[in-house]
Amino acid sequence: MLMKDCYGKLDLVFPMGRQGLREVPEGCFACPERTACMRAALKTKPGIAMQEEAVDRSTASGLRGRVLRWSRKKELERMARGKEGNRQ
Repeated sequence: MLMKDCYGKLDLVFPMGRQGLREVPEGCFACPERTACMRAALKTKPGIAMQEEAVDRSTASGLRGRVLRWSRKKELERMARGKEGNRQ
């Protein structure tokens, strides 16, 4: 199966909406590759940055919440460094 030009491109498959929130376009709902496509978009450098911003905005209540938030931030930082290392 051929991949569409929009496959894995964060700004096309999960663009910023009018209210400042990311939204899935109507055309993506009918696409059989939408789940894999959006997962691929979240693994790109802009996708990782978006996830880091979401973690920064989230509130962590209690020690467990802070540890989980810290762990997620570290995971995203490692993913970002891995993407940078692959480009060299």
